[in-house]
Amino acid sequence: MATIGDRSWRFARESRDEVTGESVVEWVLRRNCALGPRQVLLAFGVLSAISLVIASGFWLVGATLVMPFTGLELAALAGALWVYARHATDRERLRLAGRTLVVERVNGARTERTEFDTEWLRVEPKSDERSLIELSGQGRRVAVGRFVRPELRCPLASELRRAVHAQRKR
Repeated sequence: MATIGDRSWRFARESRDEVTGESVVEWVLRRNCALGPRQVLLAFGVLSAISLVIASGFWLVGATLVMPFTGLELAALAGALWVYARHATDRERLRLAGRTLVVERVNGARTERTEFDTEWLRVEPKSDERSLIELSGQGRRVAVGRFVRPELRCPLASELRRAVHAQRKR
């Protein structure tokens, strides 16, 4: 848990804005990935090299059909790893500064950004305690928390409510 001043945050990080000097609370919710895009590329290179060396050995002893199947295998692996790497950096970033909450959701190459005024913001579960957290206000709705385990979404929503309430009091 991070603690700054008299507040403690389980999911957030609090800092000072370098330009305005005001307090900023930020939640960065990321996909749980074992490998980043560069590591995936390195793993694919190593696996490809090993497969091609083995296939070349079979090619040299006369088993010529091994090489096309190795190429097909590597193409399928490349496709699967490309999909994995494309979504490895998916995230949701919530930034509370002053009376504005900015929600930035990154999914593959697409980025969505929504701003809410904290005076009109509501934070609630979408349907039940284990569902996504719905942020709504001023005619806009955004569901967040897809990278958080279901049992941790309720504490995250409580922390968001507490932070928004504290900003309203200022």
